[in-house]
Amino acid sequence: MTNNSPTGVTEVTNRAEVAMFGAGCFWCTEAVFQRQSGVIKVESGYSGGHVANPTYRAVCEENTGHAEVVRITFDPKVVSYGKLLSLFWRMHDPTTPNRQGADVGPQYRSVIYCFSAAQRKEAEESKVAMQGSGHYKTPIVTAIEMAGPFYPAEGYHNDYFNRNPNAPYCRMVIAPKLEKVMKAGGAVQTKR
Repeated sequence: MTNNSPTGVTEVTNRAEVAMFGAGCFWCTEAVFQRQSGVIKVESGYSGGHVANPTYRAVCEENTGHAEVVRITFDPKVVSYGKLLSLFWRMHDPTTPNRQGADVGPQYRSVIYCFSAAQRKEAEESKVAMQGSGHYKTPIVTAIEMAGPFYPAEGYHNDYFNRNPNAPYCRMVIAPKLEKVMKAGGAVQTKR
């Protein structure tokens, strides 16, 4: 599985690997990746900022520079990093800077945080391929950066959709996003 290092960057042991994506609200992103076979764990949190141990409030007030992200522990023998990238590209609009739907601000930016040179190369190649596919008519603005510290979000943010399926945001935003990804051939396989 994984061990957390003092810097907040995850070290990978055994056969599990780690990926980290920012694709708007982490409640939505978490719900999609939780349903992918081969995903062991999904954690909501913050990364890419300049303040240690940020709070949700500080991130929302745009005082920390962090993005809302999910850190995904996965089994590469079951699901490839490339498959996770494919889900990432299809689950949000990577052409809108600092915005996903009604969620606006730099914390909702589209970003891929890489844990190795191989992940970075694959992420960059997938971005070029997605831009060239014609799926998006405007340029993709997703940043691709090496991972820095990850700070877990407050407990109530984790497993949000599964614990609150009838909350208005879950019914109006997350559930339709899950349906869209499944219809788009995202190959999300329900594990719940």
